[in-house]
Amino acid sequence: MKFRIRRFICFLALVVLGCQMAFGQEKGLKYGKTPDKLFPYQNFQKAYKYHFVEPVQFYGAGREKKAPEDLTEVRIGFLGPLEGSSLVPMGEQMLNGAKLALEQANSNGGYNGLPYQLMIHNDVGLWGAAANQVVKMDEEGVWAWLGSIDDIVSHVALRATLKMEIMMVNTGDPDPTFTETNIPWAIRVISDDRQSGYALATHIFEEKQHERVAVIRANSRYGRVGIMEYSGAAVRLGHPMMIEERFSEGETDFSMQLKNIKRVEPDAILIWANAKESALILKQIRAMGMHQPIYASDRVVSQEFLSLAGELAEGVVSTCQYNPSSGNEKLKKFRNQYKKRFGMDPDVFAAHAYDGMNLIVKAIEQAGLNRVLIRDILTDLKTFQGYEGVTGKIVFDESWNDIGDIWMAEVKNGKFEFSPSPELGERAHSGSMPGY
Repeated sequence: MKFRIRRFICFLALVVLGCQMAFGQEKGLKYGKTPDKLFPYQNFQKAYKYHFVEPVQFYGAGREKKAPEDLTEVRIGFLGPLEGSSLVPMGEQMLNGAKLALEQANSNGGYNGLPYQLMIHNDVGLWGAAANQVVKMDEEGVWAWLGSIDDIVSHVALRATLKMEIMMVNTGDPDPTFTETNIPWAIRVISDDRQSGYALATHIFEEKQHERVAVIRANSRYGRVGIMEYSGAAVRLGHPMMIEERFSEGETDFSMQLKNIKRVEPDAILIWANAKESALILKQIRAMGMHQPIYASDRVVSQEFLSLAGELAEGVVSTCQYNPSSGNEKLKKFRNQYKKRFGMDPDVFAAHAYDGMNLIVKAIEQAGLNRVLIRDILTDLKTFQGYEGVTGKIVFDESWNDIGDIWMAEVKNGKFEFSPSPELGERAHSGSMPGY
């Protein structure tokens, strides 16, 4: 029996993932930028197996290849939801941000006089389709590519980009497990749901002092993986989810789930879904006479949610992977240029796509037209660590995941206002939490 207990403890310790952050970060930081109080098993067992201590290296061939001499343009790929998906509004913003970055690069002379050309591919959320689009980009001769948002699409495309050996810069998928695949052909330039979950849990339970929180979420990978980190943090803060209701994407009637939530009388409700569904759920919550404070995942931080929810959006609190109202001069300039070019304000996906595409351009300028060397530049933590983009400082951990700051977003007077997340000041120079 004692042997079995020891084996079980060892198993628990093995699933704890931790690392020491480096390159400009202080010693002792935990993986995922996790606060000490949210570190899994912190009070029970110290892990003896650590992962993501250093980046995985690529030792394959290809660095010796010379660039073709007959090129008339430098092709960069794009994969995003542009039609046939509920994520189209986000995909269009991401495409606009990528376009603007390349247009500006071309106005500065392109690459040695060659213009950059964006090769656009639609992501429809199908498993096989994502891989096929990466194969097409390989046939088109792209040197690197940017995308996508959908969790499943991003994971499948990641496997294909490994086979094709084309660098992928992801600027929209917040799935915490995306970079934990240890595939050395991708970086993520947007903070993930692990950090959003930590910020929400800390705000809800420590700042607002809620105790009985109900959750309603999409029954998709986005909902399942996204809520996982919040749920773990809630447990470690002493407040496990009292009820978790699910719905299929595309549903419009949530009465059954909300009746179950109403029955347990929570003092707050967390919605984890896309903007449209979140707005519909909010309307039905209020129509059923439920007046609890509403919290939501970061996809509600959009004009789509504000337009659909109307006055009912007032007071809704979420998180955002950057602060659109910051005094960052680069951001101010970007917002003005973006609105002039596209006739709308940029959202979080546009801003991160702009930063991600600029990193691709800078890598090509340094490495030349060689896919492996472009990969080497983008995955070298020394090169772009702390890069100041329009979204703020980009900080990569050893899995090439952006652990930049998370901000709180609350609807006031019909628009989102932004403020530091609960741990922002404390965590700016401290650690992060192990994946598990």
